[in-house]
This record gives sequence, structure tokens and C-alpha cells, in this order.
Amino acid sequence: MQPEIADLIDGELAKGWHERRSQSLGRLLCARRDSAQERQDYRAAVWVAGLLYLIFTATDALLIPDVLAYTSVARFGIWVAFVFGLDAQIRRGQPLSRIDKQCAAGVVAAYAAWLCLTSFSAHHLSASYYIIYGIIFMMVSNLFFNFGFRLAAATSGAILAGFFLALATLFPVGTTYTVVVGTLYLATYLLTLFVNWKLNRERYRVFLNAVRAEIQQQKVAERGADLLRLSTTDAMTGLPNRRAIDEELRITWEAWQAGGAPFGVILIDIDYFKRYNDFYGHQAGDACLTAVARAMEAASSRHGGSIGRFGGEEFIVLVRSGSRDQTIGVAEEVRRVVEDLGLEHAQRPDRIRAVTASVGAVFSSDLPGAKAERLVTEADRALYRAKASDRNCVRAFDRHDPERLDLHESVADLVRTALAQERVSLVYQPILDARTGRIEAAETLMRITAPGGAPISPATFIPVAERTGIIVELGRWAIRTACREVLVPGLAPRISVNVSAVQFRNPGFVLGIAEMLGSLGLQPARLAVEVTEGLEIESRPEVLQGIAELRQLGVQVWLDDFGTGFSGLSCLQAVPFDVVKVDRSFLHAASTERGALMLRDMVGLVRNAGHRTLVEGVENFGHLDRLAGLPVDLVQGFHLGRPMPIELLRAHLGQGAGQEIDPASRQARSSSR
Repeated sequence: MQPEIADLIDGELAKGWHERRSQSLGRLLCARRDSAQERQDYRAAVWVAGLLYLIFTATDALLIPDVLAYTSVARFGIWVAFVFGLDAQIRRGQPLSRIDKQCAAGVVAAYAAWLCLTSFSAHHLSASYYIIYGIIFMMVSNLFFNFGFRLAAATSGAILAGFFLALATLFPVGTTYTVVVGTLYLATYLLTLFVNWKLNRERYRVFLNAVRAEIQQQKVAERGADLLRLSTTDAMTGLPNRRAIDEELRITWEAWQAGGAPFGVILIDIDYFKRYNDFYGHQAGDACLTAVARAMEAASSRHGGSIGRFGGEEFIVLVRSGSRDQTIGVAEEVRRVVEDLGLEHAQRPDRIRAVTASVGAVFSSDLPGAKAERLVTEADRALYRAKASDRNCVRAFDRHDPERLDLHESVADLVRTALAQERVSLVYQPILDARTGRIEAAETLMRITAPGGAPISPATFIPVAERTGIIVELGRWAIRTACREVLVPGLAPRISVNVSAVQFRNPGFVLGIAEMLGSLGLQPARLAVEVTEGLEIESRPEVLQGIAELRQLGVQVWLDDFGTGFSGLSCLQAVPFDVVKVDRSFLHAASTERGALMLRDMVGLVRNAGHRTLVEGVENFGHLDRLAGLPVDLVQGFHLGRPMPIELLRAHLGQGAGQEIDPASRQARSSSR
């Protein structure tokens, strides 16, 4: 539906009863009447009216038996012509507006034939009573069929005129009869016609409201599709994001496990991209990533593969593959198309002066029985070896390679021993007040490395830690360490820590937090626990109970990544969150008019639900400008502070971490310079 139709409907609903209807909406109403269901209902009405006309043959036999032979033949002939003629027209697809006129003509003809034949009866008294039944024809015209007001008035008016004409010429009745029965006819005409007018007016208004509801439903569906697209699409490159590609990996892996075709997992990292970004600026960096993404997408699609942005400057390709060599071939082509772009990169520490990529690949059949995250881990290890080999090359997983990281056979072993081997650390990302620029909190993020120092992606180790239950011990360590490093010395007013459903299922989770806060002498309100919308909170009793216990303790509860899951408004209604974090995808998509409207709606939705709002993903001044005028309480992103170890956080706060958030103050300072 076009927007102007919605405006036209609003104007039409505001009109008075005497004002003329819109012709375009009238045509739309006629088109709606021609639906298959309307035609079926019309056919049924024609058959009912026709059978009723035939049934009155019995009344003819009782009241005017001397002309029964004539009335029977006439009724049957009219019934055949009326019913079968209209039925054939409906079946042939004639417009119902045309069939209305034919039906009205049939009703008048049926009445005229019955009235004329009744006048020939010698039973004058019976006939004079019998013609009163003519008002039934008026009711059929005005009430039974959905005739428009003008057609109903003309049809029932013809019946009324025919009655008075018959009284004057065919039936020898007195004045009293004429007044009594004539008044009945006239009253029936006026009353049924008034009801017809009201019914048509109500049908028209119902139609208008139905069309308006359809327009609103279409808008909601479009918004829903936009939300789904934003939650599964990287705003900058247009590629599937981490969430979407993880789902595709799961589907591909399950198909392979069920006997389907093997596949390859290819991880790509843009070489020395941080130096590129720092030297050329964020806009040039975004343009570079977009160009690289387009080139790699074209290369992977030639082999039937799909590509997604895994995060930052890292991408992933999933491709059906018949062999390890074929997977390596696709990986090499992806690497080559990046190099062939010839994008200048003068800040590299090596002799190459163009943007290149390092690539790690794994073929699923080389790891039979492995979980999907294991494939990603091995591709990540291969990528690490490529980066350690002067970059701009492809390295593939080889189970027979003695130099690969095989101190442990799986990520689970690496994660299980990480704490004991002191390979776990924390980094903190500042969260600022959107109005004052002061630091309000620091989000705690966990990092784990392999024994050789290679980082293990959180997207790899967190699912493994949750599945094996190690996340409970890791989470307990993270909360205690973050409180000691940040809250005890007073570096930030509050810290936030991500918590998984596995931790909520642990019976001693909340009690452990209470004891830890008490032992450190900290106020519970200085700790915030972040839960992800994707946990389907309202359907998990253990999560709801844990949240209720945390709030009773005084710990704040924040909702993370709002807008990317499927809980939506029900999630906001189920839990009284202290802060709701709007996912970064909405801010990054706000460069378009529709995206900006979507961001404003999301922020308004959170505020109207009574929660404080935090917008993630502030990566440049432009993102801050997009937030100007919106009721946002807190902001977070690389532009305001990257995740940093505790040493850098101390230095960062020691230098004065306040940022100029308000665009007006920035503009005033620029003009003063």
C-alpha cells in the first residue's frame, strides 16, 4: 500500500455522512468485493433467494389456486433464468457491480410477474391480502443482497411504484385498504432503505479500517523484516554478520554429519589493518573493508560459497568442497583477489605496500566427528600460522603437521587448563555518560590464549566453556578479579560482567556473588550482570529466578544486544532491567533515513518501557552525531575507548577519560579555534 492511500483513508473516515466518497477508494472497494469468497457468498445468496421464490408456489396454491398453473410456470421460468443466469455470470468472472444490476432487475421482474398473475385470480379477497407479501421483495432488495444505496432505492422504489399502480388498475380495493396497506409498503420502503444506507456506510467504514489495518500490518512486517535483516547483516559491508554466519555454519555442519557433502571453513584476516585504520582514518578503513568484502564475496560465490564478517577485520567463508586441496584452492583465490585490488598501505612494517590478507583453512573431513566450533578453532590456528609466516599467505589445517598446536586435542582442553596455566586475562571497555562524557562503568571482557601465546577467539572458547561447564569457574574468577582490579581501587563507579544461562543454573551462583561482594566490602549496586536477549529469558525459569535474586541482592541487571534476538518487547516486559543495551547494528544502520527511524524507535521503545538506554558501537564522531537529540543515557564503542588491560585502563583514567559527547559543544570548540 502506498502512503497516500493511508492519508486518503484518514480523510475519508473524517468525512460527514453527506459528503461524497473518494472515487479511488470506491474502485478499491469494488475490487475487494470481487474476491473468490465474496463470489461464493453471492452465489449462495442467489440460490437461497431463488429457492424461496419457488417455495411460495405453495402459498399460491392456498390463496389463488385458480391461477396456480400460470404462477407455477412463471415462478419456475423466472427461477431458472434468475438463478442459473446469475450463477453463470458469477462463474465467468463478471464484476459483482454488474451482477448487482442484473440481480436487481431479476427481483423487480419476479415481483411484477407475481403481482400481475395474482390480479387475474377470482379470489379477490385472498389476492388483496396476498399482495401484502410484496414487502418481502423490498426486504430482499434492501437487506438481503448487498446492493448499494442508489441501486437498492431504485429497485425497492420500482416495487413500491408497481404496488400503487396495481392498486389503481388491477385490484378493486377500497380507500381504507389503500391507506393501510399503502402505508405499510411506504414505511417498509423507508425503513429498509434507511437500514440499507446504514449497512452500506458501516461496510464502507469497516473496509476503510481493514485497509488501514493492512497498511499498518505491512509497516510492522517491513519493520520486522528490517529488524531481522539488521540483526543478521553487517551494517558496513552488507555481508552476513557473526550471528548469521554462525547459524549457517551450524546448518552446514549438521547436514554434513547427516551424510551430506563435506565443506571447508576459511578464515581471513586483513594484514596490519589497525595501522591502516590509524594512518588513513576510520572512513578510509571502512571503505577498505567494504571493497575487500565485495571482492572476497565475488570470489567465494564463484565456488558456491558464502562469506560473512566475523568481527573487526576478520571474515569467514563456508564453501562446499570435495577435498582439502579444493578448499585450499578457494582460500588461495580469496587471498589473491584481495591482493589484486592494489589498495595502498604505506604503513606496513614489511616491504609490501598494498592491502593483503592472511588466510587459514580447514577441510571438514580432516576432522571427522568434530564439533562446528572445533573447525573454526583449527581454521583460526591455521590463520595464526599464516600471520606468523610473513602474512599474505594461506595455511591449512593438517592433522599430521608436527608444528601445529597439539598440546591439547581440543579447545575444551585448552580452556580447562587456562586458569591453572594463567592464560586467562581480562580487558575493560569504558562506558560513558551520554551527556557529561564521564565514565559510568567498564564492561569486563575475557581473553584466553593458547600455550604458545596464540589468542583463542571468544566466539570459540565461550561455547566450549558453556558446554563443558567450565564457564562457571571462569565466570566466578572474572567477577572476583574485575571487582579487585577496578572497583576496590575505585577506578570506575561500576563494572558490568556478561553471564551465561549455564551460570544461572548453578545453584550457588547468586550466593557466591553475595559472599564475594561482602568479603571485598563492595556495594552490590556497583556490579552489573549482563544477560543476552538471545537467551530467551522469559522461557527460562532458572534465568528469571537468578535475575530476581540478583535484583533482591541489589546487583544491577542489564540486557545486552537488544534487538538482535527474538524475545523483543516480551523480554522488556518480563524483567525490570536497569539498563538495556541497544545492539550496535542499529546505530551503524542509522546513516539511512529508514535506519535512523529504526534507531529512534528502538531507543523510544526502551525508554517507554522504563529502562535506561545504552547504545553500543560508537566508532566515530558521525555515530555520536546520529545519537544527538535521542534520549540515550549511556554510550560505548571504540571511538570512546577500546577494550584494554587494567594497566592501560589506569593510564586512560589517569589522563582524564571524559569525552565531548554533545555535538553542539564540539562544534562550539571547533569554531573557537
